[in-house]
Amino acid sequence: MLLLRRILSLLLYTLNTLVWFVPIFIFGLIKLLPIMPLQKACSWLAKECASLWVAGNSLNQNLLSPYTLNVTGLDSLERRDWYLVIANHQSWVDILVMQRVLHRKIPFLNFFLKKELLYVPFLGLAWWALDFPFMTRTSKSQIRKNPKLKGKDVETTRKACEKFKTMPVSIVNFVEGTRYTQDKHRRQNSPFYHLLKPKAGGIAFVMQAMGEQITKVVNVTIHYPDGIPTFIDFVSGKVKQIEVHVDVLPVSENLIGDYSNDSDFRVRFQSELNHLWQQKDEQLQQLRGSE
Repeated sequence: MLLLRRILSLLLYTLNTLVWFVPIFIFGLIKLLPIMPLQKACSWLAKECASLWVAGNSLNQNLLSPYTLNVTGLDSLERRDWYLVIANHQSWVDILVMQRVLHRKIPFLNFFLKKELLYVPFLGLAWWALDFPFMTRTSKSQIRKNPKLKGKDVETTRKACEKFKTMPVSIVNFVEGTRYTQDKHRRQNSPFYHLLKPKAGGIAFVMQAMGEQITKVVNVTIHYPDGIPTFIDFVSGKVKQIEVHVDVLPVSENLIGDYSNDSDFRVRFQSELNHLWQQKDEQLQQLRGSE
């Protein structure tokens, strides 16, 4: 029974993706025409198609892998605002959960992606058509070898965010930079019980590029009472309950500044982020303690 459910669920995810990939890709191609009103209309239509894709995925979950979803904190969200969304990251399932929880509550979620993901079959082209920013991060060792690369990440982020200034958007960043595992937690010597160390650079560059437009920070905490699932666990119906807490925070002055060149601001920004992460860790501890 589990095998049949898994196969049917994967088949529906695949079909749903292929059905909506076609119009999204077509609208992406039309956007190449240098006609601003047409580009804006196609961006809106592509995101509407992507929202229907999310709705199809949620229907699939209800039919073949139902689970109890307990969510708090959605009351003050608006679809016409610009948001920075941050979240803890434990599984690929996180993305499906966030899309379901925030669907039609805020603008369609745009993830910052590694440039290599552009070549993922179908999805890479769909992400391109949806204006997902593809990033090439410059490492500290590369900057040491070539100091001219300093500031390139900020400029890359600024260019990626330019297209977001004409239409409300939700920019998502998994601040830990990778999925949580006990091995990674141990190797990092993380000061948090249930989280990896947060990486400030990504969201700092977004705030530097779009700080005046970002109206709120949406801080999402995801907890799996039955243990962190794999995607196969999820589509097999093994996940029975998911807890999600959403905090909607104002954009404080400690989040906007020149992260690359202002050392005092960099310290304040990191301190602010570590404080948020400490609160998230305590919240996860409370959720685990209540089980």
